[in-house]
Amino acid sequence: MRRFRKFLVACLLLAAHAAMAAAPLVLYTDFGQKDGAVSALKGVAYGVSPKLLISDLSHESPGSIFGGAYRLFQVAPFWPKGTVFVTVIDPGVGTERLSVVLKTRAGHYFVAPNNGLLTLVAEQEGFAELRQIDEAVNRRKGSEDSHTFHGRDVFGYTGARLAAGIIRFDQVGPKLPLERLLRLDYRKAERHGDRVSGIIPVLDVQYGNVWSNIPDKLFAELAIAIGEKVRLRIRHGDRLVDDVVVPYQRTFGDVPEGQPLVYVNSLMNMAVALNLGSYAETHKVDSGLDWFIELGKE
Repeated sequence: MRRFRKFLVACLLLAAHAAMAAAPLVLYTDFGQKDGAVSALKGVAYGVSPKLLISDLSHESPGSIFGGAYRLFQVAPFWPKGTVFVTVIDPGVGTERLSVVLKTRAGHYFVAPNNGLLTLVAEQEGFAELRQIDEAVNRRKGSEDSHTFHGRDVFGYTGARLAAGIIRFDQVGPKLPLERLLRLDYRKAERHGDRVSGIIPVLDVQYGNVWSNIPDKLFAELAIAIGEKVRLRIRHGDRLVDDVVVPYQRTFGDVPEGQPLVYVNSLMNMAVALNLGSYAETHKVDSGLDWFIELGKE
């Protein structure tokens, strides 16, 4: 009986510890790592709770707010329910733009400026609830006169408190109608006969691959088999940048070194690459809302 009681107490302690465990806190900024901005942000978070589980998505410039939105879209599905993302790409810092926290139906929390950064994750995971950060409560003490580092003083501080369980979501601030969430307008993938088209939201910057927002299922409607040729056109605005014929293959090594291919990337969207080379650099291709891509039968 005594052993059973000890076992029961141990189980209760483990359950209590699990209940108190912090949720993952993921940081995504455009601060870079040449100075102390990221370290200051982490210092504030650890000051809230040294038990936080902090991870970096990236601290390099995404090139645009939409590029930042796409990186969140890229990684959020792979994080567990309850994860708090602090996202600071904020050219409007200190202006009238709102500071918000979005809860999605997937159970993730996104702490960010209301400038369009949450466009894609809101579509991807679904809206649950939106709240404005009450800076009278959820702001680092002593930072009231600081107007250019909300990433440290507001977003990081609030996100850390939420992840550590110091505040509940309803204590973030007043509830906002979901219509108040600013969403960026962008061209979605579509089919026109024997062609599919979309935009180049980001580049796979490490390797120079060109990613699209064209889902593989939409491309599959063209009935182009592995090994067959694809007509590829890329435009920047109205200017034709690239017009080539390349094979559709499963992976890079299926073509000779230095040769191009169309393939399905890790997000199950269509992409273009050079085997052991940079397609973007070689073909002078970039990304953004005004970069368009079209794939079709030869």
